[in-house]
This record gives sequence, C-alpha cells and structure tokens, in this order.
Amino acid sequence: MKPAEEYILKQAEPYQSILLHLQLLIEHEFPDVELKYKWRIPVYYLHEKQLCYLNVSAKKGYVDVGLWVSDKLKNYDNYLVSEGRKVVKSFRYFSLADINAEVLLEVLHEVAKIKGKEFYKRNN
Repeated sequence: MKPAEEYILKQAEPYQSILLHLQLLIEHEFPDVELKYKWRIPVYYLHEKQLCYLNVSAKKGYVDVGLWVSDKLKNYDNYLVSEGRKVVKSFRYFSLADINAEVLLEVLHEVAKIKGKEFYKRNN
C-alpha cells in the first residue's frame, strides 16, 4: 500500500470518511491526477504540478484541502481559510456534510489552470 493511501486509511472517523470522499471526488474529476506522499501528508499532483494537499487536524477537528495559490483565488474567499498564512488557503471540512463538491471542484479546476511547477513563486 502506498504511504498516502495508508495515511488516509489510518485516520479515525469522521476524518477517514471525509478523506475517502475527497479522494473519490478529486480522482473522478481529474483522471490524470497522481496521489503522492510528501511532508507526511497526501499531496495531489496533476501533470507533475502540485494541485492540493489533504491534511487532518484531529486536534482542531477538521480536514484541510490546502492550495498554494492563495493570491490567485480572491473570488473564493468566502469558502477558503487562510488564518494568517501567506501562501496557503484551504477548505476546512468538519464533516462530510460540509463538503460542497461543486465549489471544491471549481476551485481545483482554477488551480489547475494557474499553477506553475513550483508550489509557490514569489512575485518579484
């Protein structure tokens, strides 16, 4: 079993169900996506570019879907959390019911259009 899949399957509920649902949505919508394990969390790559990461914060009670293009996603600020992070914005899901698949996939399509090979590029 791959480390990213193992990470997902080792999670307690409700995190495991949330992660499995997210995995299903992302992999169905992006057939070419590749799930890797980086920074001890699952990271999705699309055409060798980082698309998003999945991270469980059991202490705070949510699953994060993190995106590295925070400065390019201004239209989705109502859905995304930055909490003082300069580079990353994320969706936060406390339950399966919190997942708005339409918005998530719309944002991921937007990220897929604008991402460079590096997960973060400073604007100089």
